[in-house]
Formats: sequence, C-alpha cells, structure tokens
Amino acid sequence: MTTDRGCQQVDHAAWLGERFEQLRPRLRTVAYRMLGSLTETEDALQDAWMRVSRAELANVENLEAWLTTVVARVCLNMLRKRRNRREEPLPGRFSDPIISLDGQAQPEDETLLADSIGLALQIVLDTLTPAERLAFVLHDMFELPFEDIASILGRSPDAARQLASRGRRRVKEAEVPALNPDLARQRAVVDAFFAAGRRGDFDALLAVLHPDVVLRADRGGRRPAAPRIRGAEAVAKRAMAGARPGAEVHPVLVNGAVGALITMRGQPQSLMAFTVAGGRIVEIDGITDPERIARAAAAAVVI
Repeated sequence: MTTDRGCQQVDHAAWLGERFEQLRPRLRTVAYRMLGSLTETEDALQDAWMRVSRAELANVENLEAWLTTVVARVCLNMLRKRRNRREEPLPGRFSDPIISLDGQAQPEDETLLADSIGLALQIVLDTLTPAERLAFVLHDMFELPFEDIASILGRSPDAARQLASRGRRRVKEAEVPALNPDLARQRAVVDAFFAAGRRGDFDALLAVLHPDVVLRADRGGRRPAAPRIRGAEAVAKRAMAGARPGAEVHPVLVNGAVGALITMRGQPQSLMAFTVAGGRIVEIDGITDPERIARAAAAAVVI
C-alpha cells in the first residue's frame, strides 16, 4: 500500500523535475557561457540534476537562483579539473560554435542565441581563470548578487567583486566589438566579401574590411595554433590565397552573428564567423577542424 508520505515524495519529485525542465534553457545558457563546450554543457546539466534530485529544498526560497548556483558549482568544478589535467583551452582553440540557418535556430538553441554574445566574446571568456569566469558570467550576464557568487567560490563578496572586475577588464582589453543587430546589413557586407574573393578583386576586399580587421583561426587541437593576422591588406591577401575553385559558401548564423560554412563536394572545410561594425568587417574567426564543424553543422542541418 502506498502511504501518504510516499505519495508526497512522488509528487514532489515530479514537481521538481517539471520545474527543472522549465528552467533548463536558462541553466543550459549558464553552463555554455561557463564551459564553451556543448557536450560538457549537457554533462553539467545531467550532473546538476543528480545533485538537485537528492537535495533538501525546505530552505530554498528562490528555486531559479538556487538551480543557477548548483549548475555554476558543477561548471566551476569542471573548469578546475581541466586546469588540473592541463586541459584548459589551448591558444587558438575556440569554443564550440552554435550554427543555425538564418532565422531557423533549433528550439534548444533559441535561448542560447537570444542573449547572444557572439563567438568572439565566447573565445575571450575561455582565457579567464575559472573563478574570474564564474564571477563575470554570473554577475554581468545573469545578474546574480556577489553574495551568492561568493558562496559558490568560498570567498568574500568583495573578493568575488574583484574577480568579476578582473574578468571585465580582460574582456575590455580584448576590444571585442559589439554585434551589429541588423543581420541583413551584416549579410550584405559578408556577401560582398565572398564575391570580391571569388573575383580576385583586392580593392573590393579592402573596401569591406576595417583597416584593423583581425583574422583568427582554430585549426584543431592536433595542429599548431595559427598566427593571428591583423590589418586589411594582410587579411585580403589571405582571403585571396585561400579561395578555392569549387568551394560552396553556405550562409549560416554562428552564435547569432552572420557566418558561412564552406564545403567542398559536400564535405565541411571551414566555418567562418564575422563581426561587422560600421559597414565593415572588424573580425573574422574561422574553424578548420572538419570533425568539429561536421558535428556542429549536422545539428543545424546545413550540409
């Protein structure tokens, strides 16, 4: 016979599971900002749920805030383990991109892209220490008070505030440009870039590149990091040298900004994310690791 207490436990578990699923989009965004890896993001949510399902919630007043701190603790542990195993992101290694067709993001990615920070800023987050990243992400992006952040880090609120300030300073020093919200304008500039490259029109390339444009490339963990290229002339020369007959350019969004998936005979060759400001391209971030591109592109059904 089922007791009243047993029924209450079942009802509570069902309620908690339902609330966790309702908040999953926000929790997934927190984990992705912290980890920069879509696979690890799902692992973090699974670990968090295991902890939550066994926890005593009698003293929890704000479930959303509490769940956010649980996920953040899990992510912090994962980041620290990376460092202990010397597996922190290598120089030139980018976060996992979120690829979608223009206006056709997958439902599970819509929240990630709703407050999109772009791939460029996500790359900068990977350079922060675990504590700096947690303090900056939770406070500046999710508006958690420093008292809550301090409890996760095991430090004082003032120390948490300083960690967030250091993270903010690192982001500012990286001079990450703000995303242009006009996707149509972004796309027109990027289309002009590819058209000029196909024609071999050096002057036309210069016209759409900011004088201080930066080109970065992630060639995969098994290959040496590619040197950063800065300046319109250098980037234009690289674009012309990299143009390949028969390459197909598929317009996509990469972390909410205009990008392109380049394929040869249906096989992914590179993924490019563009940051456009003032009608010119100010940053290009490219990934040329075929395995990573194929995994991300398959989820967006773009090849």
